[in-house]
Amino acid sequence: VQLVESGGGLVQAGGSLRLSCVASGFTFDDYAIGWFRQAPGKEREDVSCFVRGDNSTYYEDSVKGRFTISSDNAKNTVYLQMNSLKPEDTAVYYCAAPGEAQYGSDWCPYSWRYDYWGQGTQVTVSS
Repeated sequence: VQLVESGGGLVQAGGSLRLSCVASGFTFDDYAIGWFRQAPGKEREDVSCFVRGDNSTYYEDSVKGRFTISSDNAKNTVYLQMNSLKPEDTAVYYCAAPGEAQYGSDWCPYSWRYDYWGQGTQVTVSS
C-alpha cells in the first residue's frame, strides 16, 4: 500500500488549500483514509477521516466547519479542503490508512488504528 500526499504550501490566514491523498495497492475497496497533522514541538493530532465503506466522516473539533473531506473513488484519491486557515493550522499533514476495511467513524481519531502512512506535506499559514 502506498499513500502519496500533495497540495501543501504557504498561504495567508483566511486562505484555502486542498490536500490530496492518492492511495494505491489496496486489495479491498472499503478502505478508509485519515488525515493527521504534526506541528513543530507538538504531538501528532487527528484532523479528519473518510470511510469508503459507508461514507462516514469525522472531523476534529477545531476544524469542523472549516475543513471538508471528500473522496473520488475513480481516482482512489481523498481530498481535504481546508478553508479559513489559521496560523495554528500550520503543520505537516499526513494521510494514513488502516490495513483492513473499516466502517463507522468512532475509530478515526486513534493513530494506532492506522497501518500505512504517507510522507507528509507541509502546510504553512502566515498571520
